[in-house]
Amino acid sequence: MTGAKTAVEWLASVAPDPDACRWEWERNPLGVALLPAGKAWDLLILPGDLGYPTLDVLTRILDRPGPVLVDPGGNRVGFFVPPGTAARWLGTGIRAAGPGTWIVVPYPGRVARGVRWLVTPDGSGLLTDPALLELAMHEAAAGLAGNEG
Repeated sequence: MTGAKTAVEWLASVAPDPDACRWEWERNPLGVALLPAGKAWDLLILPGDLGYPTLDVLTRILDRPGPVLVDPGGNRVGFFVPPGTAARWLGTGIRAAGPGTWIVVPYPGRVARGVRWLVTPDGSGLLTDPALLELAMHEAAAGLAGNEG
């Protein structure tokens, strides 16, 4: 099974009807699906000016972070983290999407209009550790503060 196909299976597994989700997703001209957070993953959504440098820090310290999305304007960057993270997250300016939240997710390996992958899921279920993400955010924020002065 290819990486994109495996990623599709992993992502679609959280849908109420995974088969219908895959069918629609593969035929949707926008190349996106609406998937529920809180089952296989939660999402921590950072402002773009912090999200991009945070991803840079993560990619320096990890072989591969978990999946990462960006909105059409690059204003918000969403990191896939373990389920339950959203309920415990306390961070000013950071949105947490967990149970009861639906996320627009592009088809892996395709260019979709709007939201796109910065780090495409590989289907393994790899997620970013929230503690490591927090440390990367602090390092990124410190770097941004240092650039202002």
